[in-house]
Amino acid sequence: MTKKPHADTGLAKYLERRVLELKSKKSQAEIAAQAGYVNQNMITMIKQGSTKAALDRIPALARALECDPAYLMRLALEQAIGRTGAEAVINVFGEPVTTNERGWLQEIREVSDNTDPRLTSRSQAAIRAIFGR
Repeated sequence: MTKKPHADTGLAKYLERRVLELKSKKSQAEIAAQAGYVNQNMITMIKQGSTKAALDRIPALARALECDPAYLMRLALEQAIGRTGAEAVINVFGEPVTTNERGWLQEIREVSDNTDPRLTSRSQAAIRAIFGR
């Protein structure tokens, strides 16, 4: 059996999981239509890793998947141009920040009175404790 070129990418794995999570709300065909795919099999092809998601489709696909477009774009970039290429793009333009991450930043700014607090070993340990690490 021939290995599908994009089967091990984060985007393929995430898409497979997200379609399952949305199963009670919408079908895979509905997700494909909402993302603007004429061929509903495109979702299957991306999930299975036989094709890449076009970067210009990511905003619509994110809406259809009800997920953060910055997160999905980060996964799609890695799939489209490889890990090294994605890292180079992020080095130049900065790490895409998700809506959830923006919420953390806003809270930090609010509780610190916008003092731009440094990440100390103590604050890093507190954050790690929140996530059980």
